[in-house]
Amino acid sequence: MEAAAKLTSIFVYPIKSCKGISTPQAPLTPTGFRWDRQWLIVNYKGRAYTQRVEPKLALVETELPKEAFLEGWEPTGSSYMVIRAPGMNELKISLSKPRDIANGVSVWEWSGSAYDEGTEASNWFTNYLGKTSRLVRYNSESETRPVDPEYARGQKIMFADGYPFMLLSQGSLDALNKLLKEPVPVNRFRPNILVDGCKPFSEDLWTEVQISKFTFAGVKLCSRCKVPTINQDTGIAGPEPNDTLMKIRSDKVLRPNKKQQGRIYFGQNLVCKDNLTQGNGKVVKVGDPVYVLRKTSSAAEAAA
Repeated sequence: MEAAAKLTSIFVYPIKSCKGISTPQAPLTPTGFRWDRQWLIVNYKGRAYTQRVEPKLALVETELPKEAFLEGWEPTGSSYMVIRAPGMNELKISLSKPRDIANGVSVWEWSGSAYDEGTEASNWFTNYLGKTSRLVRYNSESETRPVDPEYARGQKIMFADGYPFMLLSQGSLDALNKLLKEPVPVNRFRPNILVDGCKPFSEDLWTEVQISKFTFAGVKLCSRCKVPTINQDTGIAGPEPNDTLMKIRSDKVLRPNKKQQGRIYFGQNLVCKDNLTQGNGKVVKVGDPVYVLRKTSSAAEAAA
């Protein structure tokens, strides 16, 4: 079988709504790539902050040790995530599990408990955002956050919006950029997996793909909120690319005979169908081929 595309970038976003890390490889876990959306910034009520409400989060950078993306690596007492933002000193967060628990943490429809990263982190984000904040870490020992069973029964995530992986093709980004006065970079769309070599919007149709030796299901077109309108270098929002996406990628255009919700779609949400809890070699790498095993006939027939 001929490859339909190849994996050109892997992005992991350790803190939800903050900058991502481009990595040459990443271990697969049952909730997505290792470290992806494992941390969350919450307000005084425990509710998630995201760029929708706090666009300044776009400027917060995270750095993990390079070894963190090697298979089987475990943090030591001196392993840290380093957090940086304009006008702020570096914040170091130990990768060893914290002891404190924060109760009443919520993201969208889910609520539960999480590890609390403590006072220093709380003060740092409170100062940066100008409002009471805490940094919390997902506690997979005590919590399970399921993916919407209507689309992917039995799958789970940490603090991602809805699905363990989001895939986008370079072809789709290039096609959009041809229509924009000012092209936008891929960081507007926050994918985990960027592939190249396929026609624009091919990924709409992919219901089952193989990347390296792993099988993924395309379970739902990714509907986009206002975050793509936020410039990830300045934290300032504008009308594009969403105005243009509304003309070419709305449900009215793609799914005229389905229930209309005024949504726009860009990218495909994936879940991994393999058992990722046991065994070795659960790593995908830049350069891995992407094979399409099953696809639907049109974007109108895709789950969305």
